[in-house]
Amino acid sequence: MMKKDQQQTSLVKADLHEVTMPLIHAMHVEFKELSKKKPDAVLSENKVKIVNRLLESCRKVLDSETSLDYLDLIDEDDIPRNSDVVLMLSQYVAAMKQFKSTYYSWDGQKYRWYSE
Repeated sequence: MMKKDQQQTSLVKADLHEVTMPLIHAMHVEFKELSKKKPDAVLSENKVKIVNRLLESCRKVLDSETSLDYLDLIDEDDIPRNSDVVLMLSQYVAAMKQFKSTYYSWDGQKYRWYSE
């Protein structure tokens, strides 16, 4: 049973959310630890590519959400620092949690994604 004003998403986005959310959360935790030790350490080119690849997947999930306007990819030319990445990942984690709270809820019998 669907709530009267329940918003819906696609199954593709719901599935991609299920794959990327644990990864973005783990990456966020890892960068928080790195930032505590060396907040001003710069990222290698390889780390920037790895982070951006995951952020691109998150952006696919969030492509129709208003939060996407506030989410950036890492600029490879800007030489980001660990503390910069922590801030960016925090924003992505928050946006992904908001996505789930919008489209995933109790239907009266179980928790599920509301999809088109």
